[in-house]
Amino acid sequence: MVRCSFSATEIEKGKGLMYVKKDGTIYYFNSSKEKKNFVGLKREGRRQKWTIASREFKESQAKKKTSKKTEKKK
Repeated sequence: MVRCSFSATEIEKGKGLMYVKKDGTIYYFNSSKEKKNFVGLKREGRRQKWTIASREFKESQAKKKTSKKTEKKK
């Protein structure tokens, strides 16, 4: 399955939207809300609280912070 370019949700086969730019870049979206946010409003999915991409980004940032703290203690 394909993941949404904005929110990182899984898109079922036969659902969602595909957006192709003139340079050949392909973006997949789960809904028109996500497409409008990404293409029209130029927002990043990882900065929107309601997206899965945001949760994944925050988890990775938290892991980086804890690993840096443990490195400093050693």
